[in-house]
Amino acid sequence: MTTLGCGGATGLIEVEVTPSYLEEHSMPHENCYIWLYSVKIKNVGDSTVQLLKRSWKIIDSKGMINEVSGSGVVGRQPVLKPGGFFEYTSGTCLSTPSGVMNGWQLRVGGGSHDYFALDAAYQGLGLNGTKLPFVLKILLENLLRNEDGVHVTLGDLKRLANRINTGTECEVSFMPTRVIMQDFTGVPALVDLAAMRDYVQEKGCDPSLINPKIPVDLVIDHSVQVDFYGTQDALAKNVRLEMSRNLERYKFLKWGQSAFSNLRVIPPGTGICHQVNLEHLAKIVWNCGGVLCPDTVVGTDSHTTMVNGIAVLGWGVGGIEAEAVMLGQPIVMTVPEVLGVELRGKLREGVTATDTVLTITNILRKKSVVGKFVEFYGEGLKNLSVFDRATIANMAPEYGATCGFFPFDQGTLDYLDITGRSKEDIDVVETYLRAQGLWYKNGSGAAYSDELTVDLAEVQPVVAGPKMPQERVLLSQVPRTLAGCATHRKTEHNSVVKNGDVVIAAITSCTNTSNPHVMIAAGLVARKAKQLGIRPKSWVKTSLTPGSRVVEAYLQASGLQECLDDIGFNIAGYGCATCIGNSGPLAGEIESLIKAQDLLVASVLSGNRNFEGRIHPCVKANFLASPPLVVIYALAGTVLLDLTRDPVCQDSRGNDVFLRDLWPSSREIGEVIAKFVSREVFAEKYKDVFSGDDIWKNVEYNGDATYNWEPESPAGEFLMRNGVQERDFNSYGARRGNHHVMLRGTFANIRIKNEMLNEVRGGFTKHVPTERVMTVFEAAMLYREANVPLVIIARQGYGAGSSRDWAAKGTLLLGVRAVIAEDFERIHRSNLVGMGVLPLTFKRTSDNVFSGNEVITLSGSVGVGEEIVCKIREVDGSEREIPLLCAINTEVEEEYLASGGVLHYVLKRMVGESIAGDA
Repeated sequence: MTTLGCGGATGLIEVEVTPSYLEEHSMPHENCYIWLYSVKIKNVGDSTVQLLKRSWKIIDSKGMINEVSGSGVVGRQPVLKPGGFFEYTSGTCLSTPSGVMNGWQLRVGGGSHDYFALDAAYQGLGLNGTKLPFVLKILLENLLRNEDGVHVTLGDLKRLANRINTGTECEVSFMPTRVIMQDFTGVPALVDLAAMRDYVQEKGCDPSLINPKIPVDLVIDHSVQVDFYGTQDALAKNVRLEMSRNLERYKFLKWGQSAFSNLRVIPPGTGICHQVNLEHLAKIVWNCGGVLCPDTVVGTDSHTTMVNGIAVLGWGVGGIEAEAVMLGQPIVMTVPEVLGVELRGKLREGVTATDTVLTITNILRKKSVVGKFVEFYGEGLKNLSVFDRATIANMAPEYGATCGFFPFDQGTLDYLDITGRSKEDIDVVETYLRAQGLWYKNGSGAAYSDELTVDLAEVQPVVAGPKMPQERVLLSQVPRTLAGCATHRKTEHNSVVKNGDVVIAAITSCTNTSNPHVMIAAGLVARKAKQLGIRPKSWVKTSLTPGSRVVEAYLQASGLQECLDDIGFNIAGYGCATCIGNSGPLAGEIESLIKAQDLLVASVLSGNRNFEGRIHPCVKANFLASPPLVVIYALAGTVLLDLTRDPVCQDSRGNDVFLRDLWPSSREIGEVIAKFVSREVFAEKYKDVFSGDDIWKNVEYNGDATYNWEPESPAGEFLMRNGVQERDFNSYGARRGNHHVMLRGTFANIRIKNEMLNEVRGGFTKHVPTERVMTVFEAAMLYREANVPLVIIARQGYGAGSSRDWAAKGTLLLGVRAVIAEDFERIHRSNLVGMGVLPLTFKRTSDNVFSGNEVITLSGSVGVGEEIVCKIREVDGSEREIPLLCAINTEVEEEYLASGGVLHYVLKRMVGESIAGDA
């Protein structure tokens, strides 16, 4: 025990060092000592000791001195021998300095790098490292490296160890390496940061206090719409229209890139954020201030999970949660269960990665993996290319998991090489992952919470639909999904388009366009169609929107893009497009007939979601399929065919053409890949990825630290009244920087079912006092005038769909203070908490019986696992009470709610610390 003074503060503190592990380890390059210790600080003086910053001198029993500050990495020498003590040197103390002090280094390519050795942590924490799933190893390393006594503590490490050893549920603080955003969610996030800068400046502080603390990449991919298609100039026309619609937003984003350090913007026309992340941005191993660590990421899009295909742990979070992470806050999370999925065998001839992911989605949905980590292993891994793995990882949100992780192996290393990563970076990745035990070997050996097996040999060609991604359908069964359509089909002379007809065929989405196997297969189908003289039916809107410029390069070089062009699959843009509903208008006559005759028509797309109304408001049936099947269905023009038996169409001579006549062999696909998909293609297309085209380069912006807002910016339902033409309305996603528009758009989905109104669909409700039916926005404004707070009552899966921060922001601004549901979609629940809206669940689902006319009173303590009493007063004056549960996962979420939301919480702390520091 050592007693010492506390610098500028009066009083004394006692420091007690408790050794728990010391051993000499032999590494490939040198011998290092690893020391796991805990430290107790006790105030033994008369005055209060304010603990703010840490800076210690460590003196071992031989008198060796090592300076240490921050997280506690002190170099390679023996750190603290028994009998040593801590001597306070300067400043005041941030927290109890405790954790893994680790002196291991790697020598790679003539250089050396510090890192936090997992082997030492396993022994110090009493863990069997060989039994840990890879995802938990990465989570453990994250805690070790970020342990600072404040955001991440020794308690986090011990709780995680206990969770692994005993299965006891716990929460920890996760600090991702970086954040990735797309523009629909990125713009409102940057608007919030810009507004926070205004506030900070008004308080007399430096606006640059508001700045991302970790690297952030924003990829503009959600704005392109398929207005023009099927022609050589479709791409150029769509690009010009995208720029004219979004010029105000793009000016703002260019300002943001200039004003905020740690923020990079990838211009429009580059590709889809998840594919760009996979092919270029992800590093696998990151160098954080000289310390090597696994690359981890959170993104403001649910399909951020795609990067788990190359062993980067990442998942989607709400935009509000991402903003907090950008500002230095951890993600406080309950450590999830880990489901191990053993892959056996290999895919049969003619089966694609798309068939595989749709099958796995169906299996895992039945298994119920919501909120879990899924980790794939088994001898089947070597039979899946990394492109295939990324396709499977992409759809983790559809099978319900937080992520679907594929460990790193030789195939992943080869992927890094072919996608143009530098030799130096690849060497670091291999050396680090092997040293840390993060390199996959045959067989897992990990102890999972649960396991199941998938035999790849049993996967068959399928589609998913017509309304949900997990609705796996064999090709022979597709017509049955639209039961009744065949008996109501209009004859050709009565209508241009009929029930069951395909009106949209789109090769789209990073899910599949990132995969050369299925993209080249689509091109080969197009080549065979061209040779046979067949084309898509006249009522089919065809489009190709690749997820990166690399796709265009190898399709052009192989001559397959020319074949796709010949049958109408010209490139219409580089971005999400049809997959997120930016499918553009149908031909006027087609759309009019669908509406007039209430036709049940279909889209077929290579996307990842197919909810009713998502792809196009007039298209009720939507099928997810591989790119070659998209081409096949475009040629057929209808989904009312059994493609395993019926002819797809007739050739120019009137001969039947079957699926087998058009489908390419794996040998044909492999030959094209070997010749045209190369390291040089990736390197060329990504060498200048942040520059953009001339149109982007010419977008002007101001270079001030704060943004010059445009007060005349158009708003909401009065867009046209303010001079915006209907063709320029754009989408709600593009208007997320404007709260007037978004407030009116909250609950405006045309498919919403409000049980207060039996016969009305869409964003309408009943204003209880007047009994009038009106929009949700109009009713909310009347309640606001009457000073009446609102509660939403919902059934299962409340908030399901694409992650949308404005779904929570709009809820708050409409005056909603709580949402009571049977259960919540993961990201939306988090967003509600982030906005200060209380999520509650029914303790008994049988209590969910409401007319909408009740007056609700909530009472109780808001906290993790706390029960809330809900008193319900009926119209007749009678009352009843039901129990509710707080859907709050962590103590930090309690603090967010108490502060009115996460941004209020962060802002108050940052401004308070700045003012205290100035004083």
